[in-house]
Amino acid sequence: MQQYRAFAGAFLTQLVVIGLLFAFGVLFKEFENEYGWTRTLLSSCSAIAFFVMGILALFTGRLSDKYGPRPVLAVTGIGYGIGFVLMSKVTEPWQILFIFATFVGLGMGTHDVVTLSTVARWFDKGRGVITGLTKVGTAIGQMIIPPLTAYLIINYGLQKSLVLLGITASLLLLLAALLMSHPPKTDYADVDTVKKVSNSGARQTRTFKKLCAVQFLFFPTLMTIPLHIAVHGIDLGMAFAQASFLLTTIGASSIIGRLVVGFFLDLMGCRNAYFICFIPILISLVGLLCFTNHSFLFFFMAIYGFGHGGLFAVVSPTVAGYFGIQEHGALFGTILFFGTISGAAGPVLTGYAFDLFGDYNAAFTVLAVLIAIGLALVMTLPKWQPAEP
Repeated sequence: MQQYRAFAGAFLTQLVVIGLLFAFGVLFKEFENEYGWTRTLLSSCSAIAFFVMGILALFTGRLSDKYGPRPVLAVTGIGYGIGFVLMSKVTEPWQILFIFATFVGLGMGTHDVVTLSTVARWFDKGRGVITGLTKVGTAIGQMIIPPLTAYLIINYGLQKSLVLLGITASLLLLLAALLMSHPPKTDYADVDTVKKVSNSGARQTRTFKKLCAVQFLFFPTLMTIPLHIAVHGIDLGMAFAQASFLLTTIGASSIIGRLVVGFFLDLMGCRNAYFICFIPILISLVGLLCFTNHSFLFFFMAIYGFGHGGLFAVVSPTVAGYFGIQEHGALFGTILFFGTISGAAGPVLTGYAFDLFGDYNAAFTVLAVLIAIGLALVMTLPKWQPAEP
């Protein structure tokens, strides 16, 4: 029973944190219209949060390994919701940047590394599937929270909507934290069938370094597309509410991606799972460069969503598969850190490219090149046996 409570807590955390983050993309036009802020500035907000997420992931994974997930998630979850409440009071650019660098970044710094590491500890078999199911929470959040945000803004305005969203988020994330716990060490110390690798030993392997590099290459796309796609649709003539459903399309498609990739990973291994994530993302980026028709935009977001969801489901069980779970949180957090370095820069540079050129073509081209390089690197990953230094 405890393992399913932990799964429920992880699921709810993913739903709230990422759902609200996606909703910030819907808020771009509102902040632009009300304050006259540029997309470079607004993109910098999420970039800062992701950078802080990467820094914190180095430590929160260790804290969770040592003290358990409950206290870590409770503090960061409440802080995340408070950040959105405070966002309703901003009047200057530095204020919103500060909120994302502290409160929002705090919540982002634990939502993946702590929840997915905890799930990996409870479920020694079928980790790919259970990780995919956990990340379905993210997809559902992506589907329901952006349209809900649009509805609240239309009916209550920007400030009141942020207060409602923030208070609700704090309460739900506290509830999720209370559901989370680690299993007793005796429950998982001997069930892992893969070779145990120490933290320092894992970091010296070629496989670990490749996983860090792959994360660095694909994360900019995963951070940039959800943040900019709604406003890109508005630029192409979509209505505000219609553009918010681009995010819903990504979320719906990513549910399939998370489940399929999780199942496929358990059967065929991480290398093939990574492969079936990278291909649809590459196709979708090329499609964004070639088509502006609204129907095609929804089509390519459906393709993109499959790969997007799959990549968020593949990393944690891959770490467990190669290196075991004794120090899973610390290793997983390190890999996430490398992703957030590039992921933080992606949305900002995309916003800057738009402000400079007036469209997203240059940004989409660079993202496609990074995905292609990442795909080539994935093909060099070994099978499940841990790589030697």
